[in-house]
Formats: sequence, structure tokens, C-alpha cells
Amino acid sequence: MERALEKLRKIRAELKARYLERDDVIDGAFCALATGSHLLLVGPPGTAKSQLANDVCRRIEGARYFQWLLTKFTTPEELFGAVSLKGLENDEYRRVTSGKLPEAHIAFLDEIFKASSSILNTLLTVMNERVFYNGTEKTEIPLLTLFGASNELPSEEDELEALYDRFLLRYVVDYIKEDFRFLKMLNSDNGEAAGLTITFSELETCREEAGKVTVPSNILKLISRMRRELAKKGIVPSDRRYKHSVSLLRARAYLEGRSAVTEDDLKLFENVLWREPGEKAEIQSVIHQALHGYKDRLRELLIQAKELEDYSKREWESEEMLIKANIEAQTKLKQIGSRLGELVDEYRERGKPTEEITQAREEIENIQKEILNRLVSENDEMA
Repeated sequence: MERALEKLRKIRAELKARYLERDDVIDGAFCALATGSHLLLVGPPGTAKSQLANDVCRRIEGARYFQWLLTKFTTPEELFGAVSLKGLENDEYRRVTSGKLPEAHIAFLDEIFKASSSILNTLLTVMNERVFYNGTEKTEIPLLTLFGASNELPSEEDELEALYDRFLLRYVVDYIKEDFRFLKMLNSDNGEAAGLTITFSELETCREEAGKVTVPSNILKLISRMRRELAKKGIVPSDRRYKHSVSLLRARAYLEGRSAVTEDDLKLFENVLWREPGEKAEIQSVIHQALHGYKDRLRELLIQAKELEDYSKREWESEEMLIKANIEAQTKLKQIGSRLGELVDEYRERGKPTEEITQAREEIENIQKEILNRLVSENDEMA
């Protein structure tokens, strides 16, 4: 098992070195392989989408690869095979699927949303159930992962919406941005390097082990919190998408050598939950708040406490106003202390050390003591 995982990780590293600025896509591809999920690439031609899919397939010993560019004129025969003439002679309607999609382990369909209705219905069954109806025969197919690519996405009212929803992982890919990586690409060898491979048996071992990774309750609670915050922003992925995405988290944790999902794995959600690419920034913000918001809230409380300290020290026009300001500051500091108590519970629930909160509480208590001493001093002077 450890040997299979190590090989899978080395293959992933080789691909990352070969395909520049595609680390997230490659991580997603291996999570897709480990979970039987499908992956969509949105971007212009010439961004190595089909080459990457083909390279992933070549790393699995004995894997069959199918690639096709779809247009509105593409026929079912091009994807699923021509009608068998011998079958027709026997009054049977079936297709010759040799070398076609029903026999592929990994497939790449470019401009997939240009599929006609006749192709669409078959693709839905192929992707979701891994079944191909060949005439009257129901055939299980070996498809591991289907890579889809498109320059544009279907509208919500489009009949292709169901097909779009079958892609659990979605990535926006573009041309290489950084000049130094672009130059590295120009100098790279375009030939296909042999590279490390993995057998179907080893891959299946990895898939089984990935399914055993545990998902702690605090991770599930964070997902629920993210779902709630995204809904406020009008981003409402389906319950099915959330449910299936948990398997991706397991796969990501497994590929990183962990036996349990951690908060870091939730970053994968930025390529799972969006429907329109424009939603990705909002999702990234929600993920950041879910993962790091508790630290941000602690910093905010400390800033508020410092501001109250400064407020209490201001030069006031009268002793009465000074006392009133100090009492107000003291009251608000008590409220901050209560909110710190709530944060302690969250820190503990998430398994985080509470030293930061302890230190913050000491600072706030010192401010409260200073204000209280000031109030006592003012009362003594007035007396």
C-alpha cells in the first residue's frame, strides 16, 4: 500500500514539473482518479488540456485513452462506435465499441457542451452510472475519469446543465502567466518522456485506502458553516455536490500521506463549489474565513480592547465625563471577555492551542484593572 501511494505521489510530482502552473489541476486529476470523479477544464485552446489528460492515462499501465473534439455535427458513431452490420443481419442493433469511449479508462472530450441531445443522454449514463446501453445489452464500462474541456459554460436553463453537474471538479486554466515559467516552457523538451507508471492493481489499492481516510466532526461542521455563508452570498451548490465532495477531501488527505482529513484539505472546495468562474473569489473568501476567521476575530477583539484603552485615557472636559467614559469602556471590555470565552470553545473544538487566547485575555484583564484603578483614584480625589 505504501509503495503504491509513493509511486502515485512521484507520478504527480513528475507531472507538476512538466506542466507549469498546473499544480492545482494535477492535484485535482489525481483526486478524481482516486474517487472516480470527473474533471472539467474551462479555458482557451493551447493550454495543454488534452496533453495532460493523455499523460495521466499513460502513467497507468494498460490504460486505454479516448479523445475527441465535439461539434454540433458530431454523431454518436464517432464517440460510441459504428452500428454493427453483422448485428443488423441478425436483427440486432448494437455498436462496435472497439477504440471508442465505452472501452476507455480515461477520456478527454473537448468542447463537451457542444454535444447534441442524442449524445448528451448517453454521456449522462456513461459518466454517472459507468454503464453503456449497447442495443438491448447493458454493459458496465471501465471509465475511471472523464476530462471535459470548454471555452464557455452552459446557462442554468440549458439542457446541458445535468451534464455540467456531473463534473465534480472544475478548473479555470489559462496560458502561462509568469515570464520565467514561460521561458522554461519554451526551452523544455516537447517529446513524451517515459516517466514512472502505476498498475491498475496498485491504483485500485490507492482508491481503497483513500476511502478509509477519516473525516473528523470538526471538518463536517466547517463544511456546514461554509455552506451557510455561501448561501448568504447566493451561492447554493446542491446537497449531492457537498456529499460527493467529501470523498475528494479523503483522496487529497491520502495523497498527502494523512490518515484523516484536515482543514488544509478544504481548500479543494474552491474548485468544487462554483458554478460560474466569477464565484470562485467569493468561495475563496468564505473558505479563508472558515479556516482562519477565528484568528481574525481574535485580532479584532484585541484591537477593540486597545481602542477602548485609548478611549478611557483621553483628556475629558470634566471628571464626570471621565468617569462615564471609563465605566463605558469597562462594560465593553467585559463584553469582549465574553466573546473571548466563545472563541476558546471554538479553538478547542477545532483542536487548536489556546495560548493566543490566554495571552489576549491577560492583556484585556490588565486593561480592565488599569481602568478600574483609574476610577477608584478619581473617586478618591472627588471625595
